[in-house]
Amino acid sequence: MRHLWPFLWGLSVGVIAGALFKRGRTGVRSSPPTKDSGVSFRLSSGPYVVAVGGGTGLSAFLMGLKGFTKNITAVVTVTDEGGSSGRITRDWGVLPPGDIRNCIVALSENDDVLRSFMDFRFDKGDLAGHSLGNLMLLASAEMTGDFKLAVERINQLLAIRGRVLPVSTENIVLRGKTSDGKQFKGELEISNFGTDLDEIWLEPSDAKPIKEVMAAVDTADLIVLGPGSLFTSVIPNLLIRNFRERIKKGLAPTVYVANIMTQPRETEGMSVTEHLNWIEKVLGKLPDYVIVNDQEVPRGLLERYKAEGAEPLYLNDDEEVKLYEKGCKVLRGSFLRVDRVKGEPVIRHDGGHLSEAIFSLIQKKDGGTF
Repeated sequence: MRHLWPFLWGLSVGVIAGALFKRGRTGVRSSPPTKDSGVSFRLSSGPYVVAVGGGTGLSAFLMGLKGFTKNITAVVTVTDEGGSSGRITRDWGVLPPGDIRNCIVALSENDDVLRSFMDFRFDKGDLAGHSLGNLMLLASAEMTGDFKLAVERINQLLAIRGRVLPVSTENIVLRGKTSDGKQFKGELEISNFGTDLDEIWLEPSDAKPIKEVMAAVDTADLIVLGPGSLFTSVIPNLLIRNFRERIKKGLAPTVYVANIMTQPRETEGMSVTEHLNWIEKVLGKLPDYVIVNDQEVPRGLLERYKAEGAEPLYLNDDEEVKLYEKGCKVLRGSFLRVDRVKGEPVIRHDGGHLSEAIFSLIQKKDGGTF
């Protein structure tokens, strides 16, 4: 089936180019040139933000962030082994594309045609379960022979605001161990036994980050960890030694965005402080800030999530005082948003409100009060 990928790549380019051409011809979402140029200048002159994570949490944040700046580098974990991504990794030996695809889509212009195109999922034959966006990344990787270059090509093709980068191009496996010595291998096992973990690491232990990721850290005004699954989206990036050391020793302040809800099995029953204890254990320091949601979860959704083993992740006053004493400042706010996935309401971060909070921190830094 290898002959299929050049065809898919050509088809993808043609359809996207057609969508862009149609948008230009019909004038959909067009603005006066002066307004466009003003917005473009504002976004181009915005602060440099490095967002670290993966999964739906990071992509929700990026959707809001792109309205404030285009100087965004999304650093995405490459340990995903489920669904379409896992199959592509097993069958083709390339890094999992799913989280990267989601982030690219999140940073693309707000065009429903392009979004639905990248997220389209086949339901028949050998391609059943695969999204077209994943296959585009696979086709690009096959054609270039370089996963990083493949991602850069898709970045350029969609003219996204910012860029999306894999934290590393090495094949990495996530490993974990409990206090009684029981070991787990892979993201799926880790996510099922996260609350039992006493130790977590990567194999190989000397995996290297790509140079563009390191350069992004050096020029960042702010580094944002999350939102995303603690053990399978945020921490895997920080387990890459050179990357975490660059963050730890760098000048840019770090912000951890706490999840709105705990995750069944992975962080079930854990508090915000316990999340931060793990970040401190891996990174070697507490983040300078933690952002937590204090908005109430709608009652109907709350009961459904509780039945699945998830609870709201709030921060109490005693925890906040202790964090301040350790040098980690707390920013509370209403960051909850209810989206619909396949017709079902789900809890997500409100990317716009979260980005406003992030930019308030940058303004404090620039004003000398960070």
